[in-house]
Amino acid sequence: MNPEPPEERGTAGPPDERGTPVGRRVFLGTLALGALGVVAAPPLQRGLEAFLGDAADKDPTGLTGLLPNGGGFRYYSVASSVPHKNATDYRLTVDGLVDKPATYTLDQLRAMPQTRMVKDVQCVTGWRVPDTPFEGVRLSVLLDAAGVRAKAGAIRFTCFDGTYTESLTLAQARRADVLVALRMQDKDIGHDHGGPVRLYVAPMYFYKSAKWLSGITVTEDVKPGYWEDRGYDVDAWVGKSNGRDDDPTS
Repeated sequence: MNPEPPEERGTAGPPDERGTPVGRRVFLGTLALGALGVVAAPPLQRGLEAFLGDAADKDPTGLTGLLPNGGGFRYYSVASSVPHKNATDYRLTVDGLVDKPATYTLDQLRAMPQTRMVKDVQCVTGWRVPDTPFEGVRLSVLLDAAGVRAKAGAIRFTCFDGTYTESLTLAQARRADVLVALRMQDKDIGHDHGGPVRLYVAPMYFYKSAKWLSGITVTEDVKPGYWEDRGYDVDAWVGKSNGRDDDPTS
């Protein structure tokens, strides 16, 4: 998906198939580690997740992404290719039902007051990455600066991959735990994680946290996003949607 898989069903295109195939022993050993993680005590489980997260970055087959609680984040996209953006050419537009449309550079976003929060990240397929720091500008700050009009009721998000979209109600977007995120895991968000700027919706499944954010458009009504058009719930509260009962993340 636009946000990192293996966070959701079919989150994205298939992993890169280039590279040396994984042998039978490696495959079976990896599966064994995954099975161990299911029953391990929490400290061992966290160590296992860190190990598998690192292994996933080097796995050309995508097998590690099939494991329960595989740990870490991996590069996936629903687009065939995604351009790289940096402080020179990145732009974020805020438009739609607002009095003062605006376009922000990366430096302008960095100069605004930043909010940091540490929450678990929950994938709709079941895995969770605990205690993940995110930092950025509260979405409500950008909406207030734009002057949202009275008939507005929702926000539509677009991404510079040219494909992914998401949405929130206006009330959801104004929550204090919804960020236009510039940092993740205490470092600037890299391209693979949706940088330089991504959406972060802490209390919802991670597919709502659109990567490569480029547009915030205020609308009257919610328009389902990329994965909602393919069967996911529009209101994606962790533990209260998509037929799941995970512990809340926020």
